[in-house]
Amino acid sequence: MNAVALAAEQVPELHYTHHEGRGPTPHRSNPVVIHRELATLDLQPRMRVAEYGTGSGYSTELIARLVGPEGEVTSLDIDAYLTRWANLIHHERGLGNVRCHTADGTAGFRERAPYDRVVAWCTPPLLPKAWTDQVADDGLIVAPLPIADVPNMTVVAKVRVRHGEPVVDAVFTGGYIEATTSPKGDLDLPGRWVDWENRVPGPSWISLAWRAQDDRLHTGARSALERLLNAAHTEPYEGGDVDVDWPSWRTFAAALGNPQLTMAGLRPDLWAIGHSTTESAAVVQQDGVIFADSPDSPSLFALRAWLTAWENAGRPAPESYTPTLVPAGDDQGPAGWRLRLSH
Repeated sequence: MNAVALAAEQVPELHYTHHEGRGPTPHRSNPVVIHRELATLDLQPRMRVAEYGTGSGYSTELIARLVGPEGEVTSLDIDAYLTRWANLIHHERGLGNVRCHTADGTAGFRERAPYDRVVAWCTPPLLPKAWTDQVADDGLIVAPLPIADVPNMTVVAKVRVRHGEPVVDAVFTGGYIEATTSPKGDLDLPGRWVDWENRVPGPSWISLAWRAQDDRLHTGARSALERLLNAAHTEPYEGGDVDVDWPSWRTFAAALGNPQLTMAGLRPDLWAIGHSTTESAAVVQQDGVIFADSPDSPSLFALRAWLTAWENAGRPAPESYTPTLVPAGDDQGPAGWRLRLSH
């Protein structure tokens, strides 16, 4: 049995996720995925670890046990309710090597740096330079990173930092809630890159990779969302059940690097990916239904071509792509690196 599995036997998951004093927290990840990420992190005794996204505190205790009493765990979350309770639960369970702080994890936590390892359970807008600056030489970062500037286009990346420069060792299927500057209440709405949102008569939203070309009133986003909500044409995707291969399809769509890439939420719990312009829009939902503004929509033709290319490529797994980190300067927002994939 590996070290993570042994540690998991000592940590009562439900004590954290459904604590009788705090109540259940929806801010939690699948334990199977948590165990995978921690195994990838290669934690060793005496290591100093930064964790971004305290959540229920379950993963924090796993890390604390893996690094041992001589190790040190610093866990950050933007939600003070979560960090206060996590600190109390950890104290009650006798963990003296853990400290949870309320802070924006995308800025790191310099006070307790350097860290041998960094793990994140929330997705920053890019790999922050603050993280790489606070990692010891030859340290590891395991975190979800966007592969396009629209929501839910993510992979989990294993990044090694040498002499201050990050290199991606591997990418895996996965993604977590977006890192935000305040606690997130609506877990069904993306926390970032939503260009227009409707709340009545029902919730819907859209995200455009071409948002920089839209006007200040978001006319392009509003029009594209309206076209999709009132789609004049629908059809089943002939390739089969898209939902089975959604991680493959969303990764392929992101890796295209097409500036007309669009993501939308037209129905509750169903996300859609496709193509839009100022004049047309078409998307395919997770359930395999295609929505378009017309049967001869230019965006529909583009979407069909993308899906055909995806099928011809064999529905590649996210792990099969070649990752590249592209430096992002301060003039483009926070300093760091954008992750892009090619196949």
